[in-house]
Amino acid sequence: MMRAFKRGLWISILSMGLMQSAHAILPIEKLNSVKGAKVFLVQTKALPMVDIEISIDAGDRYDPADKSGLADMTAGLMSYGARGDKGVWTEAQIADEIADLGANIGVSVGGERTTMRIRSLSRKDLRDRAVQLAAMMLSSPLYDTKILEREKQRSITNLLEAETKPEFVLERRFKKSVYGSYPLGNTPTVKSVGSVSVSDLMQFHKTFYRGDRMIISIVGDVDSAQADEIAQILLKRIPQSGVVIAPIPMLERSPVESLAAREIQIPFGSQQAHIAMGMTAIARNNPDYFPLLVGNYILGGGGFVSRLVSEVREKRGLAYSVFSYFAPGKETGIFQSGLQTKNDQAALALEVLSSTIGKFIADGPTSAELVAAKSNLVNGYPLRIDNNRKLLDNVSSIAWNDLPLDTMEVWTKQVEAVTLEQVTAAFQKHLAMDRMKIVVLGAQSKTAR
Repeated sequence: MMRAFKRGLWISILSMGLMQSAHAILPIEKLNSVKGAKVFLVQTKALPMVDIEISIDAGDRYDPADKSGLADMTAGLMSYGARGDKGVWTEAQIADEIADLGANIGVSVGGERTTMRIRSLSRKDLRDRAVQLAAMMLSSPLYDTKILEREKQRSITNLLEAETKPEFVLERRFKKSVYGSYPLGNTPTVKSVGSVSVSDLMQFHKTFYRGDRMIISIVGDVDSAQADEIAQILLKRIPQSGVVIAPIPMLERSPVESLAAREIQIPFGSQQAHIAMGMTAIARNNPDYFPLLVGNYILGGGGFVSRLVSEVREKRGLAYSVFSYFAPGKETGIFQSGLQTKNDQAALALEVLSSTIGKFIADGPTSAELVAAKSNLVNGYPLRIDNNRKLLDNVSSIAWNDLPLDTMEVWTKQVEAVTLEQVTAAFQKHLAMDRMKIVVLGAQSKTAR
């Protein structure tokens, strides 16, 4: 235990005390593919550590409609038992090994992909043990019936608790309103989680967990030969390919609708009204990404310097915070804005929110706003890449979204090149108030407007 504690303390001290230099953008190397998986490396000597991410095209969007939560359960149970070369590893043995190494191994599931992340000291003996353990979890999860039933019950309990929270209810209804029948609009329910079986987990894993659906991103104190060795170990027992998987149909653009058709009112016993507004938007590789990024910083992404904060909070005191953002993915994206306010102010807050966004779409920003936004984004960029984990976030996003490998190097130049005309044109092309879905959740059943 003392050895594990010392290793963990050493990692924490290094993480806090030594950050990646922002004076130069480190290049991304594309290495030879392994088992059909793409492999990318950023080599940095700033820390004697290595951070690894395996992105798997196995996100929530592949859940069957009646088994929403299957992708999440398939990934989550990988840490609760696996078959290794010398027999079965229990969840306790896996946890003990991770602790003894002072490493981190975590799995998360999003709409598009599942990701496994590994963080270890780069010393070869420790690194190899961490990678071998992750490889075993990735390729040969146990999927024990008793553990599945335990985790299903835990998930159901968490779902029932979440359904008492206004933020969860709002977000679930908003996603369904925006995405409709598209798979990203589905969320787990007590029934769908309860229907998941061990055979479902095994089939999902067999179908999606294979080399040709994986991307490995590595950042840290390893060279290209060592990175290749890491990839080889990770994928040693992973099949290169499998059955043909039908592509998910493209998401249709939000339709033009009347306000009555677009707005959903949800009575809820909360002290405040929660409001969400948005629509489908762009993928990350869309050429309008940077005009929308800069424009949204002005509209609602720049915190206290944004238009929405000025109109909603500073001028009228309707909410403590208000936001807007674009969340672009590989194949689709979403624009969302929202706030919380007193129940009796919901109608006015929604009116101000709508009018502010509508005016920005119609007129765009001012020259002064554009200059300030670009300056803040450019000057803040070093903070986006100032340690290994943030670098890994960027490398992973670039690899997943098929972006040019010099994206980090030219990011500030692309921001600086954005013009007023580009911002206005992009917002008018991709957003429209008569396509915005609106969800209002609160004690009042209606917000008369």
